Amino acid sequence: MTVSGKKLNIAHLHWGFPPLIGGVETHLTILLPHFVEMGHSVSLLTGTVENCRVEDEFRGVGIFRAPLMDLNWLARRGLAGIDKEIREVFDRFIERTKPDVLHAHNMHYFSKAHACALEACAVKKGIPLILTAHNVWDDEQFFELTRRIKWTHIISVSHFIKKELIGIGCSHRQVTAIHHGIDIEMFRPDVDPAPIYEKYPQLKGRKIFFHPARMGLAKGCDVSIKALKLVKEKVREAMLVLAGTKNTIDWGLTQQKDIAYLVHLVKEFGLKDSVLIDSYDLDEMPRLYAASSVCIYPSTAFEPFGLTMLEAMASGRPMVVTNAGGMPEIIQNGVNGYVIPMKGYEELATHIIQLFNDDDLRERLGNTGRKMVETRFRSQDVAEATLNLYRKFT
Repeated sequence: MTVSGKKLNIAHLHWGFPPLIGGVETHLTILLPHFVEMGHSVSLLTGTVENCRVEDEFRGVGIFRAPLMDLNWLARRGLAGIDKEIREVFDRFIERTKPDVLHAHNMHYFSKAHACALEACAVKKGIPLILTAHNVWDDEQFFELTRRIKWTHIISVSHFIKKELIGIGCSHRQVTAIHHGIDIEMFRPDVDPAPIYEKYPQLKGRKIFFHPARMGLAKGCDVSIKALKLVKEKVREAMLVLAGTKNTIDWGLTQQKDIAYLVHLVKEFGLKDSVLIDSYDLDEMPRLYAASSVCIYPSTAFEPFGLTMLEAMASGRPMVVTNAGGMPEIIQNGVNGYVIPMKGYEELATHIIQLFNDDDLRERLGNTGRKMVETRFRSQDVAEATLNLYRKFT
């Protein structure tokens, strides 16, 4: 894969990278290696993780880790008095990588010190500063850091996010919507699920629906559990797979509390033998989709996009999502899945039962989803669209 024009030094910054798992982290594992394949030099500044080297490489991408980019540590430490230190971290990173473009992810939130220091470095060096807004929030800090920082351009991950940015006063000319993409060779309908059955023998012979988002109330995991209770009345062999996460960014320090409640809910409903909760490596995800008949994402927050939708679609699995944020831009009722109201556990259960019992419907929706990904959401297309944006400012 090649794109004409000079080769660039591209520097990205984000709070997390694997082994931390999340939507943005997964997006970076997909996007950045494509730039390397195109012949560009690519680096990432991210947070430290226990047992990970300070400097490393991922598929040709230089990975640099610093404690002051670790949101989990910063949440406990606090942000007071870090301005000078974070400026020094950014200065060293820029001096080391000599970027033609700086591309930050979700740095319009969490820490004013980081956003202001990055802006100062970019202005001083005359480097274009791109922001990808993977999320929006409703508070003063989000407003200030989105509007007041001198972002050269903003990428939104969905039209929903773009609309929200315009709503707080960003010019539509300053924001470009670029949906995520997926590796359609990694996620395919013909992946063999056998290794997953070997690791989790309790899944054999069960009708599985998979909720691939990290466990939490905002992701609608309580809705999934309530739906399972109803599904079991009609489909006794039904089983719900939840993605509990040990390695994730937990800025509000709420995830363990959420997980405790969700485990309590499973126990109180008597569903322990019908729920699998574990953390999964990235390379296990395609096999989990292969083992599933239906995928769900009943978010109770305004989900900005939801990369797992593309993973499910590429795997040929129908998906049920809520009418929240950017998800209805991808999932269409009766075409590649279903869209339900927020907190709609009864509607969710109805669609899961319907899909379990109708092989032709499940196959039709899954095949349509796969074709949509092949034509609209390939990872290389996203990389090329992003690179074309860089070239406007370099």
